[in-house]
Amino acid sequence: MDFELNDDQRMFRRTLRDFVDKEIIPVAAEWEREGRHPEEIIEGFRRLGLFGVTIPEEYGGLDLDRVSFALVFEEIARGWMGVAGVLGSHTLSAWMIARYGTEEQRAAYLPDLATGARRTGIALTEPGAGTDLQGIQTRAVRDGDEYVVHGTKTWITNARHADPLPVLVKTSDADPPHKGMSVLLIEADRGFTVSRDLPKLGYKGTETCEVVFDGVRVPASALLGGAEGRGMQQVLSALELGRVNIAARAVGVAQCAYEAALTYSRERQAFGQPIGDFQAIQLKIADMATDIQAARLLTYWAATRSQAGAVNAEAAMAKYFASEVALRATMESMRIHGGYGYSQEFVVERLYRDAPLMAIGEGTNDVQRMVIARSLLSGAAKVGW
Repeated sequence: MDFELNDDQRMFRRTLRDFVDKEIIPVAAEWEREGRHPEEIIEGFRRLGLFGVTIPEEYGGLDLDRVSFALVFEEIARGWMGVAGVLGSHTLSAWMIARYGTEEQRAAYLPDLATGARRTGIALTEPGAGTDLQGIQTRAVRDGDEYVVHGTKTWITNARHADPLPVLVKTSDADPPHKGMSVLLIEADRGFTVSRDLPKLGYKGTETCEVVFDGVRVPASALLGGAEGRGMQQVLSALELGRVNIAARAVGVAQCAYEAALTYSRERQAFGQPIGDFQAIQLKIADMATDIQAARLLTYWAATRSQAGAVNAEAAMAKYFASEVALRATMESMRIHGGYGYSQEFVVERLYRDAPLMAIGEGTNDVQRMVIARSLLSGAAKVGW
């Protein structure tokens, strides 16, 4: 049993950390306040090949192992969780195309997705269907060699830059509903409309949009994998990888909150001594450090397990635990900072706003708990070796 990164992973983490320290952390606070699109950071992602982390080497990607995949999101979120979203849904959709796409679809999209010449997202959630994906209403009706798409999607990251945009649609009224669901790879020039950007508490730096399909015509060749009725399976397998992504982001946010609290505890003086000399502060620091290391190891374990196949329960455990740790760590860091923690002049204020998304995104934590419990009760997962 080995709890250490290998040499390649350590070198990769050093490269990521250097990039984050030099090109993200110095600008994150100012750019978030300005609402500025972080094009320079995105160019850095291109330079490092990060748009291709889930794309096979034969199409120009890095095809990283899953722990290295987690390191990408941990390190970037440590600097600015919002810009991790630029890569998040992109890497999931690229993986989905690589795994399920026809050879023609892989050849058409993956080389440009690997370099960032094309970017993508994933359109699942609707105003009336989030956790209950089987309740989606967006419909694609076959008309000769095309599908005609009607519906609205919401909370779509990268929507203004997605080309193609994988969209979960109903292609039939099957019973159960998931058997009538498919994914269409809809290119930007097909005429879907980004109707608005959604205002958010945190997770800024990347756009989150509402997208409208009003009679959009898509060639039948855009059907992911070339067969109807497989959309829910394709999406759910991508979301398992997405939960590793979210868990890693949560670890990065928690790590940043801890580092800020540790530094402040050493520097801030009260009653003639550093506040880190007080037992109440020491207990908070100890709890934060222990929680974060546990979340990190659980995330790396889930990432390693995902390399071998389906990891429904493991990914859910990592996402659930790590995101709760991020919530606690950012709150405790704010308490250690006192009034300064509530100020935009200190990083903890942004971390406190970013952390809640991880408890909601990629399936709420209550859903994760149900996934874990059902896997345990059915025998599909177990606790222990």
